[in-house]
Formats: sequence, structure tokens, C-alpha cells
Amino acid sequence: MLRAIAIGTLCFGMCATLAGAKTTVTTQPFGKMPDGTQIEAYTLTDGSVEATIITYGGIVISLKTPDRNGNSADIVLGFDDLDGYYSNSNGTKGGAFFGALVGRYANRIAKGQFTLDGKTYNLPINNAPNSLHGGPHGFNNQVWKGKEIPNGVELIYVSKNGEAGYPGTLTAVVRYTLVSGELKIDYSATTDKDTVVNLTNHSYFNLAGQGKGDILGNMLTLQASKFTPVDAGLIPTGELKPVAGTPFDFTKSTAVGARIDADDEQLKLGHGYDHNWVLDSTDGKVALAAEVYEPTTGRVLQVLTDQPGIQFYTGNFLDGTVKGKGGVSYGKRSALCLETQHFPDSPNHPDFPTTELKPGKKYHTTTVFKFSTR
Repeated sequence: MLRAIAIGTLCFGMCATLAGAKTTVTTQPFGKMPDGTQIEAYTLTDGSVEATIITYGGIVISLKTPDRNGNSADIVLGFDDLDGYYSNSNGTKGGAFFGALVGRYANRIAKGQFTLDGKTYNLPINNAPNSLHGGPHGFNNQVWKGKEIPNGVELIYVSKNGEAGYPGTLTAVVRYTLVSGELKIDYSATTDKDTVVNLTNHSYFNLAGQGKGDILGNMLTLQASKFTPVDAGLIPTGELKPVAGTPFDFTKSTAVGARIDADDEQLKLGHGYDHNWVLDSTDGKVALAAEVYEPTTGRVLQVLTDQPGIQFYTGNFLDGTVKGKGGVSYGKRSALCLETQHFPDSPNHPDFPTTELKPGKKYHTTTVFKFSTR
């Protein structure tokens, strides 16, 4: 916690916060689903920062912020139309999960199985041999019910008992709000039966602007002195390994590409970084988890969360075959993800922080993406 406060204070002294006037929220159509369901786009504008979220998958389809000279650019990967998101939403292609809300369980569950209350549940496999981000029909490709709220949008999705193999009818409520250069995401959920839940947002960030090269020169700090090593299937082994002396040490600001191709078994397994870091803050309060600085534009992204972990992914499986906004091909390491979360495969690791949710209890977590320049 002390380290998080110190770094946050340092940035506040060096960075210009992108504050704006009162947030405006506008709504417009964003295409129709194959069955004719209308998808809406909610655009949140707060001075120089603008975020657009659609009701399909709760996807952040655009996030515009200025650089140090005041020039605005869209800093998240994605597509120009609904068909792009729909065609790449089943979890098997390189373009899957761009900007989406993922659940019912973010990240991987080993072999698509977990046991709860003595019963084994089987989930669809979409990242063989595992289930990833809720499977091929997770929250990322469902239609959410949206409504305007002060400074943002509220999205609701009811996942029925047995959907994608998960027990219990889960009612998920996610609120995106934009105030003073901060995009805040509040996740809530309730259930009528014991279940597991782990929600996150899967935005792919390139602070130089989407489609503008790779992210290897970005300077990254993670408030994490340990990470969870993985096996060949990218499933945690159960160990919480210190990052000190390894390429996984980002406790001090370090270029993303400085050690990404090091002769390290974990990097070879992930084809780069695709791992969960164990955040140092353990009091359950929202605290600084990560900071990214893009030197050429001066853009700074800070990620704050109350979650125990953060998945840092460097777009290792983007291979140029997916064409995004403006027809740009997204190549390897052309973006990075910072997914706030509970640990991967937690239902199969009793020693990890629990992801179980019981009737009468409420799942609630908060993540903030704070934008500034330096």
C-alpha cells in the first residue's frame, strides 16, 4: 500500500490530469444482431476524454484521450462495426474479447472443470484443453440491457442457471462512468444458487493510438512482488513466485520489451507475458495496481482496483490476420491488456482467494482506468 501511494503521488506531481467539464452521455444505434435485436452505443464525454460502450458484450469500442500536445487518439483496439465484434466473439480467433466484459469467469479454468459443493461442473472448451473467459458463449457475446445513468451507462445481463455450464442464475450489473479523466467500472452480481464469478474488462491498449506500432517501448510498473507461474496449458501451478530477479519484475518502471524475449521458461510458455500478477495491496480497497507510460505521446494509464490480481498480456497471439478499425492489421504485441481479476483457475485452487458467490451475498468490485499525460 505504501508503495502504491508513493508512486501515485509521484505521478500526480508529474502528470497533467485530463479533467473536463460535466460528463455528457449520448446514445445511438450500433447495428443489429442476426435476430434483429438493436444494439445501442453509449458515448461518455468528459472534456478531452471520450469512451463509447455498446450493449453487445459491454464492449468499450472506442476510448479517445489526448497526448501531451492535446492531440486526441483512440487508444483501444477494436472494429468499425458490429459485425466485426460479432464475427470475432466466440473466443477462438485472435480478435476475440477486444474491449469486452468477460465472464462468468474471466481467464482460464483447467480442462473446463471445477467442483463446487461436491458436484463437478463441465464448461465448454474454447482454449484447448481449457475454458477461457466463460467459454465460446460467455458474457462478451451476449446482449446486455443498457440505460443511461449520471456520468455513464448501466448494463445488466441475467445469466440463467446452467448457461455455459455454470450453476445458478446470476444477475450481473456493470456500471461504466467517466469523470475527470477516469473511466470507472463497477461490477456487481447476485445469484440464486452457489456459483463462481470473476468479471473483468478485456480492453487492448496502445497508448500511441490503436494501430500505431507495438507496445514494447511502453514503460510499465506493476504493484506486485509475486506472480502465479503457469504450466504448458497456461494454468497456474499453485505457486506464488517472487518476481525479484526474474523478467517478471515490474516493481520499478521498465520497458515492456526489455526482457520479453529472455531465455525464461515462463515467457516461452506464454509466448511473452500472459500471466497473473499477485497485487501487493491486500486490504480490499481500491489502490494503484499498474501504470503504463508511452514516451512518444506522453500518455499515462493508471489502473486502480480492489482485486487481488491483474493479468498482464502483451498481445502475443495477434498475428496480423485480424483487421481492425480502418482496416488496420493488428500484429503481434500491438497492444497490451491489464485485466483486473481474481486468479486464473481459482475454483480448482483452494489456497487462492475464493471466487465463490452464495445466495444472499453480493459480488462487487471496482476498477478505474485513469488517464493523464506527462
